[in-house]
Amino acid sequence: MSIVALIIIGAAAGFLATRMMRIEADIITTVAIGIAGALIGGLVLRTLLAVMGMLSGLVGAVLGALLLIWLWQKYVQK
Repeated sequence: MSIVALIIIGAAAGFLATRMMRIEADIITTVAIGIAGALIGGLVLRTLLAVMGMLSGLVGAVLGALLLIWLWQKYVQK
């Protein structure tokens, strides 16, 4: 997957994850969460679910972003 695609998927994943977790974050934080989530979740799910193709990348990106938001809320935002 190219870097541009990763950024686009990460931005979408960050947007979806922040809305699902009902947090208010600025655009840079949202995109950063999504890109980091895309890296973590996309790589893990792509390894585990290689059969599902590109859909696993989006699902993994959203799940990774949700995990990062949860960790951020639990340990950083107090």
